[in-house]
Amino acid sequence: MTSTKHHSMALQHQNALMWFRQDLRLADNQALTVACDWARENGTVLKAIYIATPTQWQQHDVAPIQLDFIERHINLLAQGLASLGVAFELIQLDTFADVPEFMLDYCQQHSVTRVFAGKEPEINEQLRDQACIESGIPLVLTDEHCLLAPGSVLNLSGGMYKVFTPFSRKWREIAARKAILPLAVPAPLGPVINQPPQLTFINTLKLSSELWAAGEGQAKRLLSEFIQQKVQDYKQDRDFPAIDGTSSISPYLAIGVLSSRQCVAALLQRFPEVIVDDTSPARTWLNELIWREFYRHLLVAFSDLSKNHNFNRQADKVQWRNNPDEFTAWCEGQTGYPIVDAAMRQLNQTGWMHNRLRMVVASFLTKHLLIDWRWGERYFRQKLIDGDLAANNGGWQWSAGCGCDAQPYFRIFNPISQSEKFDPDGSFIRKYLPELASWGIKQLHQPSAAKTPSLFEAPLFNTQTAYPSAIVDHSTARVRALTVLGVLKKAAIT
Repeated sequence: MTSTKHHSMALQHQNALMWFRQDLRLADNQALTVACDWARENGTVLKAIYIATPTQWQQHDVAPIQLDFIERHINLLAQGLASLGVAFELIQLDTFADVPEFMLDYCQQHSVTRVFAGKEPEINEQLRDQACIESGIPLVLTDEHCLLAPGSVLNLSGGMYKVFTPFSRKWREIAARKAILPLAVPAPLGPVINQPPQLTFINTLKLSSELWAAGEGQAKRLLSEFIQQKVQDYKQDRDFPAIDGTSSISPYLAIGVLSSRQCVAALLQRFPEVIVDDTSPARTWLNELIWREFYRHLLVAFSDLSKNHNFNRQADKVQWRNNPDEFTAWCEGQTGYPIVDAAMRQLNQTGWMHNRLRMVVASFLTKHLLIDWRWGERYFRQKLIDGDLAANNGGWQWSAGCGCDAQPYFRIFNPISQSEKFDPDGSFIRKYLPELASWGIKQLHQPSAAKTPSLFEAPLFNTQTAYPSAIVDHSTARVRALTVLGVLKKAAIT
């Protein structure tokens, strides 16, 4: 009798902890839902934390604009949790290596007997979680950063697909059998608590993300407006950067303000046939969501992708030129190719770049300039508000011809024809290159003759008054790229 009473009292002093990571939302958050259910069933208190790790972020090249966006959502999350009766705390550490010891102490101090969190696909994050578990932290992980968890979409041999089309076919086959229903915001666990004070990341370089509205409500509104008004034209409009034809939800997906399940569920409400009908007008956008899942599944299946390795190891033999002056010209939007330069200036000014242009500038860097894709991937990560390792790595390796189901090494985007085709009236170019506002259309798409390599000098790209000559001639660069990247030929054939 005494033992039972003692056990009951001990239970009352148990607490649960929700550890937010890349899932900064209340709705459709499986880890939060499970945490709330467990706390309710056991009559315990639920607390919530987010761990800031500025040195780790720096090592991972997280963009200052994305960190500002995360900070804004941390504050909104704290307010939302307060309305559910859940106290939220921002923890400031340095790196992932500091997390296990801190968590162990935190759990002991606060009598935490369960820690709930969502899995992350990146290798350092997985190793951090493993270290926590090995330290004795009672970590319960849910797996929902994709609609279909990594490892659940496998080929007939039980392995990960290495080609997108059969992966997408199998993904749709599995998804079609599922009830895709987002979870509601959990019911309050107690009375509303005081609004928390303003939370600020310390020792963290941030850049204003005010061009992007913050909050789950804003993200859902963007998603709904896109599906109701634009998705049926997405296939036709998505390649034209002057048209507002894309969803603009990638920054919210990247930090988990929106989930994949919410996106697919919203799409199914408007286009119930989209998963099974190849002719659905919304299929093209669904495929983009499946590409996102494909790259995240790959990151889990092949941990080397988190370590800057080529997916196709044949690419280890590529002799990159890696000219630092040419890289600087590319970064600053001073290559002399207006479509490339306008795209890079869009990135530098807004923290975002249109998807077609991401392919154009990546092809230009890796094939025209023969600069290692890792340089470009890192620069993107340092600038993008929607930075995401899986998508960024996947896109860059695809463009360079060394990734999984990559664009062939011999397919080299012609920046002139890309410009003519996808910005026909030059409105996008003129927006970001105002110094070319008076140029005619033909001149806008046809850059001047390239400087010869012996005449190339960095100061050419520092002038404020004149637009630079083309950094390289397209035809010459194409021939050079085919020669240098020819080491991928064997792999491309087999």
